[in-house]
Amino acid sequence: MIRLAANLSMLFNEYGFLDRFAAAANAGFKGVEYLFPYAFSPETLRQALQECQLEQVLFNLPPGDWEAGERGLASLPGRESEFRYSVVEALRYAEALNCPRVHAMAGLLPAGADDATQAEHHATYVRNLRFAAGEAAKVGREVLIEPINTRDMPGFFLSRQAQAMAVIKEVGAENLKLQFDLYHCQIMDGDLIRHLERQFSAIGHIQVAGVPERHEPNVGEVHYPAIFDRLSALGYRGWIGCEYRPGAETHAGLGWGEPWGLTGH
Repeated sequence: MIRLAANLSMLFNEYGFLDRFAAAANAGFKGVEYLFPYAFSPETLRQALQECQLEQVLFNLPPGDWEAGERGLASLPGRESEFRYSVVEALRYAEALNCPRVHAMAGLLPAGADDATQAEHHATYVRNLRFAAGEAAKVGREVLIEPINTRDMPGFFLSRQAQAMAVIKEVGAENLKLQFDLYHCQIMDGDLIRHLERQFSAIGHIQVAGVPERHEPNVGEVHYPAIFDRLSALGYRGWIGCEYRPGAETHAGLGWGEPWGLTGH
């Protein structure tokens, strides 16, 4: 069963953020994700979810100073205390919103990072993820890591599928899972269905977008119906986050999702 979740950071930007919940529900979505919840109280977001009968399926830990260009804290040496606070804060929201998983963004390497610097980031990343997974396990949540392509996010520490799988193995926590974004994977690694099959047991969440422009999934070089068929055959029961930038008005581009319950207008 394919279950689609609207990414409210990218979709329905024709509306104010809190109005996007109703817009998503009216379009046929049953779940929502977004980058960050922290501009609103948990109570406000919970009310929006309940009024629209939506499930909160994912959001990110606080990423550091986003406006200054930071993209996560998990691999940053010297920022461990801030990362630990971000874990506590994210889990507080996750419990209030009944959200089963949170994404810990790895962060950026400094420009020109040498092997020693990269090794230090790796060691920090593993330690921080062990802490995050341990805290999340206490409240029955999962922590996700996501390889992000270096074209959209130059310098991001985690960019390839093999790297993510190695980190998951090294951390050794059952509740540390892979956030498998097919858009990022296609740009960095390709061979989507084989990656999906090999990594299936580690996948905690999936995201989609058209490649290369990150528009609707039916635009570009990836044939998503074949991927969804393979997911169904593998028995995937999780959510698929629609993390794409609409080519025009959001509703006008939702026809791609009609076979899976969406309603375009």
